[in-house]
Amino acid sequence: MLHRYRFSNLYSFRESTEVDLRLNLREPESDWWAKDADDQRIAKVMAVIGPNGSGKTSLLNALVFLHWFMLMSFTNNQPGKPLPFSPHALTENEPTELEVEFVADLDGERKLWKYELRLTSEMVLSEVLHVKRKRWSVVFERIWDSATASYAVKGDDFDQLPKTTVNDRKNASLISIGIQHGLPVAKGFAQVQFRSNIVALGKEWSDLSQLQRATNFFFDNPQHQETLGNLLSAWDLGLSEVQLREYNETDGDGKTVPRRLALGVHRGRDQQQYQLSFIRESRGTQAAFVLLSRLIPVLQEGGMAVIDEFESDLHPHMLAPILDLFASPTTNPHHAQLLFTSHSMEVLNLLPKSQVILVEKDEFNESQAWRLDEVKGIRSDDNFYAKYMAGAYGAVPRL
Repeated sequence: MLHRYRFSNLYSFRESTEVDLRLNLREPESDWWAKDADDQRIAKVMAVIGPNGSGKTSLLNALVFLHWFMLMSFTNNQPGKPLPFSPHALTENEPTELEVEFVADLDGERKLWKYELRLTSEMVLSEVLHVKRKRWSVVFERIWDSATASYAVKGDDFDQLPKTTVNDRKNASLISIGIQHGLPVAKGFAQVQFRSNIVALGKEWSDLSQLQRATNFFFDNPQHQETLGNLLSAWDLGLSEVQLREYNETDGDGKTVPRRLALGVHRGRDQQQYQLSFIRESRGTQAAFVLLSRLIPVLQEGGMAVIDEFESDLHPHMLAPILDLFASPTTNPHHAQLLFTSHSMEVLNLLPKSQVILVEKDEFNESQAWRLDEVKGIRSDDNFYAKYMAGAYGAVPRL
């Protein structure tokens, strides 16, 4: 489970900013959180709200980039190529710093890990991995030495990685290099489910390619098809069933090309049925289908979903039943987590104040973020929706 992450000089955030999913012991009993290592209470759901252009997507993108860098920067980037992130526009020549704490189950033992990273768009300056036993201890550290123009690496197993690779791949994490060389700790991190609709430039645009990727996912993972059908049928989208079909098509060159198609089954009068390709379904039904391709594997296997504009193309009443999937121990047996942005203020009526983050830009166009329960004088019995709409908590458009 994710405990917290912190970053500075990234996108519209110039100063150090922290997203903390840890809750204090005064938090009332609720299905919205779960106990993790050392009985720490961790939020299963965290919502991010604020005006357009405030930095909500950037707040999530910090975690998405960090996950990509830790695990995939070796395979998904070329040597010497700039890293896919941007420092703050006014501090482009200063390093960016990121840090994350999370619990991972490696070899049947749940441990708390901390990864610290300092880098530019061209190279890693330092990275350190810690594990907490009775106290924090260093698993590895990799520090750039400008005098020798090489990295100094310390740590069991990680210091045995090929020095040429470690020095040449300045734009790759030591963990991602370790995955390629079969290091158990590195490979263990790669097993954790992480799903998002955010890419380097922000949220993925909704288009037919996303619909096709979702179709391919459910074809390749038939164990999730029953859950998909049950949820879409229960959500009053007019569907009684979802069917997946595969067929061959002849392209312009006369070649046979395999195609995959998702079909929604609808019931009419006198129990008559008809089918519609998901390409012809409503935008809301398509959005639910694509969203579930990201949420179902996380819910059924554990992990993290990071979703920008969560309720996009969905009716506002859909928000509660989807969030309930993460609250319910039945549908979320492995304590999967959801971090999402939303323009639906209904979240203020659904979630406790400790599980809502507010984001806004100040007069210098620098983004700032804070948790709702950090607002001075806020009470648990306040009408959060009414007070937010009245501007009492900040993070509302200045019109």
